[in-house]
Amino acid sequence: MIIRALLVGLIQTNCYVIGDEETRYGAVIDPGGDPERILAAIEVEGVAIRYIINTHAHFDHMAANRPLVAATGGLLALHPADRELLIAGGGGRWFGLLSSICSPHPDVELSDGQTLTVGGLRMEVLHTPGHSAGHVALYLPEEGVLFSGDALFQHSIGRSDLPGGDYATLIASIHRKLLPLPDETVVYPGHGPVTTIGAERRHNPFL
Repeated sequence: MIIRALLVGLIQTNCYVIGDEETRYGAVIDPGGDPERILAAIEVEGVAIRYIINTHAHFDHMAANRPLVAATGGLLALHPADRELLIAGGGGRWFGLLSSICSPHPDVELSDGQTLTVGGLRMEVLHTPGHSAGHVALYLPEEGVLFSGDALFQHSIGRSDLPGGDYATLIASIHRKLLPLPDETVVYPGHGPVTTIGAERRHNPFL
């Protein structure tokens, strides 16, 4: 499996270019800015993008949606509970960003338990609200990989104080959907370093 991580945008969000080594089909997860760098990484990896996936619609995870959709033809995927947030610019004004971030409307509505196929890769959608209402994580069981967005970080969790967030809901999402995964599952978060489910189960002070 191809996994190329880039730090993008104002808040240095982890954007991931992933792909199937055999078919060279791929996806982009959380393009939060710097579209030229993301497109350069796609070219270097030699993958054809099938999906552009937002784990949620905060601006630092979707700011580069429009140029990436235009350049790759990939289908934009988002949970419908975050659709209004996406269309409204991802909440950038909460942080003093006066310029509007304009994203295309989603092509694919993500739902809990849904499977997205990218070449030989199979991604299971896990609805994990709490950071935002429509937050999802993406689990690839055959690869032992989880893209956790802003739900679960190394020794931390996502914030829940923004509109659409709720602390109790976030904790419940992590316990119900993420911690039951195998200990060896490698977690690629929306911010910060890579971790594992086992390490977070044992050492995360919020859990």
